[in-house]
Amino acid sequence: MDRSQKKELVESLHGKLKDAGVVIVTKQAGLTVAEVTELRRKMRAAGASFKVAKNRLARRALDGTKYQHLGDSLKGPTALAYSTDPVAAAKVAVEYAAKNEKLTIVAGGLGERALDLAAVKALATLPSLPEMRAKFLGLLVAPATRLATVIRAPAAQVARVIGAYAKKQDAA
Repeated sequence: MDRSQKKELVESLHGKLKDAGVVIVTKQAGLTVAEVTELRRKMRAAGASFKVAKNRLARRALDGTKYQHLGDSLKGPTALAYSTDPVAAAKVAVEYAAKNEKLTIVAGGLGERALDLAAVKALATLPSLPEMRAKFLGLLVAPATRLATVIRAPAAQVARVIGAYAKKQDAA
């Protein structure tokens, strides 16, 4: 990789990390190409990304972002998992690390806040942004649904009484 390619890589990664909601630093020593491909596929499906880069280049990409504090965690064979959704990358990384001991989570960052392994695992247990939106929408719609049911109930009872009376008249 020549100097211009390295510069492009750093600039591209810097732009992605600047917009990221969460960044997770992982050690992936011993992962095969097939395993890394599977992890990347899972990350993409969740709306996240997984990037293996030289530590020196990754540190340069982190400079000037709110994740600059993660530069100290980049030692040895590391990779970065990141996403705009604050939960997506953490969820996939924790699930994959639980299945494959070759991937370990080193640190993370949620904005300017540094996360340790326990905090990353706690973040992974939270519902994703679309799930939270669905729950919130359900909470907003529930009172209106209950109100419509209560208002409709007396009319339904009157209709049943009239229907029963009509059946009684037809039978007689």
